[in-house]
Amino acid sequence: MNHLRFVILFLMVAQMQAQELFVVTDPASNVPANSLSVRVSQSVFEQQFENGFNYHLMPEVTYGLNKNLMIRASAFLSNRNNQFAAEGAGLYAKYRFFSTDDLNSHFRLAAFGRYSFNNSDIHQDQIEIMGQNTGFETGLVATKLIKKVAISSSLSFEKAFDNQPNYPFPSELGNNATNYSLSFGKLMYPKKYTNFKQTNINFMIEFVGQTINENGKSYLDVVPAIQFIFNSQARLDLAYRRELMSSMMRTAPNGIYLNLEYNFFNIIK
Repeated sequence: MNHLRFVILFLMVAQMQAQELFVVTDPASNVPANSLSVRVSQSVFEQQFENGFNYHLMPEVTYGLNKNLMIRASAFLSNRNNQFAAEGAGLYAKYRFFSTDDLNSHFRLAAFGRYSFNNSDIHQDQIEIMGQNTGFETGLVATKLIKKVAISSSLSFEKAFDNQPNYPFPSELGNNATNYSLSFGKLMYPKKYTNFKQTNINFMIEFVGQTINENGKSYLDVVPAIQFIFNSQARLDLAYRRELMSSMMRTAPNGIYLNLEYNFFNIIK
């Protein structure tokens, strides 16, 4: 019985020690079934056209319904309008519909969808329903893990609506976009994984971009990050996001992320 429990625990935390827990994108893998993940995401971005910084706080709760389906609820708070206030919330679901597993590798394909609402002003070309726009996003993500290296890529369609009750979507802006990402992660430490209590250190780099479908305006950002995983349950991310190219107006494209996460396994007996 003890050996069986060990195997079950290993399977549940395998994702936690793997290097595919990216900072700004989701891989095709899910949180383990019957597990609850609590994350506090924070970002500080420098404003482009005036002095100051935008601070965003995003608490999230994710639950694994089974090995293939997970759901997430998020809240959006920021100081962008000169006072710290709640601005909206969102729901997200991801379904893993294809999976292959080998001894030292695996491959996952998943479909995801998200809907968010927001009550803040609409102030840029970029569409971002994670904290700024009301709207929905739907897409596909593929993730390949080979030993200590993970590669993940996503493609999605995103559409923005009016930010109720006071901010209709500007007619001069494009209200739908194609999003794309390419992410790489590598387990740097430990060189050999022997137990669940070892601290894992992952290095990753992500490329994220968007093209407005109606006018072709685009951006591409790079996000290098370092990640620490403690006791196979707690996670700390530190990342820097930098604009590589852009033909659209963005009010605060460059900044840092600090994410804290804790996982509760097997919460329902």
